[in-house]
Amino acid sequence: MQTLKKLLSISALSVSLAVAATGIAHAEAKKEFKVAWSIYVGWMPWGYAADHGIVKKWADKYGISIEVTQFNDYVESMNQYTAGAFDAVTLTNMDGLSIPAAGGVDTTAVIVGDFSNGNDAVILKDKDKLADIKGQNVNLVEFSVSHYLLARALESMGSTERDVKVVNTSDADMVAAYKTPDVTAVVTWNPLVSAIQEDKTARKVFDSSQIPGEIIDLMVANTEVLKDNPDFGKALAGIWYDTMAVMTADSDEGRAARTAMGAASGTDLAGFEAQMAATKLFDKPADAVGFTGSADLPKTVDHVRNFLFEKGLLGSGASSADVIGIEMPDGSVLGDKDNVKLRFTSTYMEAAAKGTL
Repeated sequence: MQTLKKLLSISALSVSLAVAATGIAHAEAKKEFKVAWSIYVGWMPWGYAADHGIVKKWADKYGISIEVTQFNDYVESMNQYTAGAFDAVTLTNMDGLSIPAAGGVDTTAVIVGDFSNGNDAVILKDKDKLADIKGQNVNLVEFSVSHYLLARALESMGSTERDVKVVNTSDADMVAAYKTPDVTAVVTWNPLVSAIQEDKTARKVFDSSQIPGEIIDLMVANTEVLKDNPDFGKALAGIWYDTMAVMTADSDEGRAARTAMGAASGTDLAGFEAQMAATKLFDKPADAVGFTGSADLPKTVDHVRNFLFEKGLLGSGASSADVIGIEMPDGSVLGDKDNVKLRFTSTYMEAAAKGTL
């Protein structure tokens, strides 16, 4: 099985070939848009919104059409977006930098939807302390957010990856791997964390609630597409916050929505609500605006870009973590100001907060 690093390299090559073949340098005003998403608690609202008329409602308001497509393969959804087949996609802040941005596609975070607040975890077998991980083989999806979580966990106790051995393991194989005698440490995400914790030997020793705000789930869009079609960004924001109002409601409609999202992600209402409890969901636009404009976001972005550079995931030949420019909502830039490829903006979330969508 290819590692994620190889997939990223393939993705970047695919984008280069696609751009070279088409000669497309800029987007243009248009009426039809395509959005890709994949299964995760923080992204389930997009499928629900498509199935229950919320997407159509907001598309109709702006005289456009929006096609929402679910991908079972998260990496493939990002590859397709990066190659230009989709106008927007759900991804994490880390993957947004390592795949589309590193692939040369100028990308804007339209919606900061949530951050993992316990959904990602380090689990040891019959050991109760994080320090016990030293000297162990650690099974995880290499170069994923699990790898990043491990690095941050080790850093928290003054250790480095030199103190462990990473064993690249598919997320599809993680639960079964844990049940084998040779596997004593894993890092993964929900719903796999919950499944592994059903084993009486499993001990969670570190999770994403200890690095709050660092694993961020986004809806991003092609920057040129947004520039030429601002109504698309407004529609995405309207869809998100309309769905949030339903999803978080303490009502029969809210429970029905959560039940539907749980079923679509392979669990039940209780299981889905447990995952929601480990997620800091930005259901109110003002909260998302505050988070995105905080002084903590640039610090998080700096952590992430340095991790990716150390792993060789910012493109071949990258001489430093500064190779890609990352723009904050206030216009400040981390990295190369002449090569900005990832942008955080509050524009559309602020419009939602002010009721001006």
